[in-house]
Amino acid sequence: MSQAEAAKEVGAAKEVGAAKEVGAAKEVGAAKETGAAQPAVGVAQPEGLRKPSPLWTFGLFRSELLTTFRRWRTLALLAVLAAVPILVGIAVKIETGDGSSAGGGPEGGGGPAFISQITNNGLFLVFTALAATLPFFLPMAIGVIAGDAIAGEANAGTLRYLLVAPAGRTRLLLTKYATTMTFCLVATLVVAVSALTVGALLFPLGDLTTISGTRISFAEGLVRALLIALVVAASLIGVAALGLFVSTLTNSGIAAMATTVGLLITVQILDQIPQLHAIQPYFFSHYWLSFADLMREPVYWDDLVKNLGIQALYAAVFGSAAWARFTAKDITA
Repeated sequence: MSQAEAAKEVGAAKEVGAAKEVGAAKEVGAAKETGAAQPAVGVAQPEGLRKPSPLWTFGLFRSELLTTFRRWRTLALLAVLAAVPILVGIAVKIETGDGSSAGGGPEGGGGPAFISQITNNGLFLVFTALAATLPFFLPMAIGVIAGDAIAGEANAGTLRYLLVAPAGRTRLLLTKYATTMTFCLVATLVVAVSALTVGALLFPLGDLTTISGTRISFAEGLVRALLIALVVAASLIGVAALGLFVSTLTNSGIAAMATTVGLLITVQILDQIPQLHAIQPYFFSHYWLSFADLMREPVYWDDLVKNLGIQALYAAVFGSAAWARFTAKDITA
């Protein structure tokens, strides 16, 4: 082959290579434009591109609230809680119809806290109803909602679908806990509003006497009633965290609810045994009734602060345990 022919072949090869490179570049550019306009079907998107926005998180929380409060079980629990002040108010009205005092005697020493004061001022029915429901009814309702939070989804087979959405396990767990705490607040306010309504219908309203013997106006009494309701709701955050942790341990909603309520009853029993006085201050229920100190003048803050501190400790411990369990759990349902 002559030198001229070899040069011609090399030039032709270069032209063919350049043409191929241009064509490949055009194809790559077209593919990029198509991909930017519409992601390829069946191709998994990178995890970093699926981060949910805060607005999406609020939508998840709103969806959880609607789902929780639309359930017949939730409505039934709220109805039972609203019925407790009605029953207490009617019982006190019947008992004091002949002029005797409420509370099982002339001194009014029996029954829940503040019950002997209801006939003088219907606002005390709010405090009495909260004192009557806090040891069992309110925590039981919270235990049912918290215990069903994760286990109920797994039992229904919807937990995997929730995690397919760009939620993430941590975000979903926090949303479930926020929903449970919202129920705590709503349940407490249902008891308080029901008691205030019944107290206004059956008994007189007006200025009231504190535990310390001082007189405060009805408006200040309403403010203290609201503060007491908020403290009672905050007193349940430990139970909510415990129930959420139990809910991550099983795929059965009924088992989680029963276990949470069982633990609640066990702690309540242990809190009444005198021989266990050394460890009783560390039970989440030990300072529950400290909300009565808000009806003193001046307010006693020691037990109130201890109560909130214990609840925060339980929320941190069992909340962390729930997160550790849920993030490492194999989701099979």
